[in-house]
Amino acid sequence: MSVPKYWREIPRRYRLEAGQCAHCGTTFYPPRLVCPECKSREFRTVCLPMQGVVETFTVVRVAPSTFLDQAPYALAVVRLADGTKLCTQLVDCEPEQLSIGMPVRLEFRRILARRRAGIVCYGHKAVPE
Repeated sequence: MSVPKYWREIPRRYRLEAGQCAHCGTTFYPPRLVCPECKSREFRTVCLPMQGVVETFTVVRVAPSTFLDQAPYALAVVRLADGTKLCTQLVDCEPEQLSIGMPVRLEFRRILARRRAGIVCYGHKAVPE
């Protein structure tokens, strides 16, 4: 990820900001330019809730080079309390302990460090309640 792109995404990543369609009320994370439900281009910025449940998950055992030190790790689609879904990493539990429907909360944590680019990326990860 380039430094300029990373800096542009900081508000969305750090504050967990989503786009909510002004016409139909559907919320998207990350925000979109056009609502796929009603085709509107008008959105308002909303902050997402920090609690949700695991909709589905997978365990990555053969990781890409950036995440070799974290393997095996779990990725999940989490449905937040307001119905918005997002994909995030599940942490602080063993892969065998994961289950669909498991309640989680989002915590702000380090995602990765790009030493050559001088970037430390932060974002949200899901933690079992």
